[in-house]
Amino acid sequence: MLDHTKTTPASDGSAARMSMDEVRAYMSGHYHEPLSIELLAQLAGLSPNYFGEAFKKATGRSVMDYLTGLRIGRAKQLIRETDLYMREVARSVGYSDEYYFSRKFKKEVGVSPSVFGRSARQRIAALSASSIGYLLPLGIVPVAAPLDPKWSPYYHYYYQSEIRVHLEAPDSGKDADNIKSLMAAKPDAVLIQESCEAAMEEWLASSAIELIRIDAEDWRGRLWQTAKALGRSASADRWIRAYESNAAQAKQSIREAVGADRFLTLRLSGDQLYMYVNRGIRDVIYRDLELAAIPRLSEVYNEPLSVLELAAIDPDRLMLLVCPDAGTRMQWLSLQHDERWRSLKAVKNRFVYQLPSNPWFEYSPVAVSRMLEETVLLLTGKNPTLAPVPVHGRPEGSEL
Repeated sequence: MLDHTKTTPASDGSAARMSMDEVRAYMSGHYHEPLSIELLAQLAGLSPNYFGEAFKKATGRSVMDYLTGLRIGRAKQLIRETDLYMREVARSVGYSDEYYFSRKFKKEVGVSPSVFGRSARQRIAALSASSIGYLLPLGIVPVAAPLDPKWSPYYHYYYQSEIRVHLEAPDSGKDADNIKSLMAAKPDAVLIQESCEAAMEEWLASSAIELIRIDAEDWRGRLWQTAKALGRSASADRWIRAYESNAAQAKQSIREAVGADRFLTLRLSGDQLYMYVNRGIRDVIYRDLELAAIPRLSEVYNEPLSVLELAAIDPDRLMLLVCPDAGTRMQWLSLQHDERWRSLKAVKNRFVYQLPSNPWFEYSPVAVSRMLEETVLLLTGKNPTLAPVPVHGRPEGSEL
């Protein structure tokens, strides 16, 4: 029985009431306990009915659905990383009945805990950070992958403790170190998107490790290739259907916010502006969301553009990628004081959205999903995710 004496506010209201974020944090720390809507509402100082409505408005999910998500997420981690019996996993995440837990797990994940456990123990290595974004949708956390807080901050933040062997970047010139790390990780297979260095290619060819090479035109095709090789086609299908459902909702929400406004995507490198579209921008901005743009931006594009030429186009809204080197950052500061720039319709209306390199320079299912979420946040102000978007751009001129 849960002791509420230390966790609930006093009935006279003397104890501080929790904010909605604090309640969510409390749930994250106490998900294994028998939490009720009444208890959580009391922590927030609200009636149960009002609390339930406020919680769903803030998170997009009901209180109990959110709690189930926390419990099943932790259960997946325990199944992947420990040898606990299923009844022990169930009790560890707040379910006293192993069979009820199994039904809940299958409803949330799509497979039973035992099936998930067998497949989750596949040992797959990824040779690039973007390859991680093809494994996670299939329920696979790689045993080894390149991780760095600067050039793969999302994966580093969320998966640094789960990815046990951290490789160097493919272009770091440290293939010998990576080979030693892979030998220690003992993967069953290695996922490769692009060609790798000669030493790595030679070692992989001579090892007993299966090589999975994906080269389809777009991320959906590459996800299907990966899923087929790993026996995860059902997971790929579920993930793509969920993404397309989210994209349809995002499209409607954004259309209501921006109407028929015309967009232009730019990249600033050094002192040169470019009309710019990479594969992720093409797929998310111009295909899935169908934002209005000048015709030639419907495909991958990278064409130099002067400020005068930009002024002649004068789009309603601008999305801008600024390369992270010091010289480009200085040029960006200078450009913002250029009268020709300041006279642009998008600048005057504060409709310039600066995009970070992560995830916008990555091309993977996880990256495009994050791009979709960030675009909704930028253009509507609404966060479509259950948790704060960890890396996102902001409208120019907004307060930090």
